[in-house]
Amino acid sequence: MTRLQTLKPRLATAPTGRVRVFESVSWRSEKQSSSARGYDYRWQKARDRFLASNPLCVYCECDGRVTAATVVDHIAAHRGNEELFWDQTNWQSLCAPCHSGRKQREEASQQ
Repeated sequence: MTRLQTLKPRLATAPTGRVRVFESVSWRSEKQSSSARGYDYRWQKARDRFLASNPLCVYCECDGRVTAATVVDHIAAHRGNEELFWDQTNWQSLCAPCHSGRKQREEASQQ
């Protein structure tokens, strides 16, 4: 029986002067739990009502597919702004794959 050998690291450690540490400046950093960020019982009830009246993923619909939505997404990121958070004209129904894939790529490209 042949044993696999561990490969040695090929990258050298960068000098300390070149390493920069970035601190998080996200609005989320001070509010750790989802309920502290507004996703509490009130949100769950509003989310359920919205999904009941908007049951299909809007991204899939645009692509000609019919997929049940499971996520209520904020079209424009609210970043802790309660008025924008509760503005239902800023909500859209998405399926989980579209929310964690396509939507995240769109937001990353806008930054």
